[in-house]
Amino acid sequence: MSYYFSKTIESSFQEAIDRAVEALKTEGLGIVTEIDVTATFKNKLDLDFRNYRILGACSPRHAFIALGHEPQIGTMLPCNVIVQEIGNGKCEIAAIDPIASMMAVQNQNLSEVASEVQVKLKNVINSL
Repeated sequence: MSYYFSKTIESSFQEAIDRAVEALKTEGLGIVTEIDVTATFKNKLDLDFRNYRILGACSPRHAFIALGHEPQIGTMLPCNVIVQEIGNGKCEIAAIDPIASMMAVQNQNLSEVASEVQVKLKNVINSL
């Protein structure tokens, strides 16, 4: 089982980010964190790295339910979506599979919420 879903699109890096953010909004997921990996590596390590952004996507309703079932599940939130430039005018957008990540947690009460979020994230990737 793969731990993520992905799609490669022809797009500039910024356009890929914008499309991913809009697709997430359409599915009721907001961005609660954003990490510019490229800038971080440059600023902290003085290393060049391809355009790479981590978007922390969250459905507050689903997070609330999950935290009610498993207080430490916050260590696995938010659901990360990456946008990375792969060259030749193409970018890859990938999202974590919440079912795969929840397999490490021994709590059956999380399966329904993980399934609902999985559908949303698959919809996001498929819509790009």
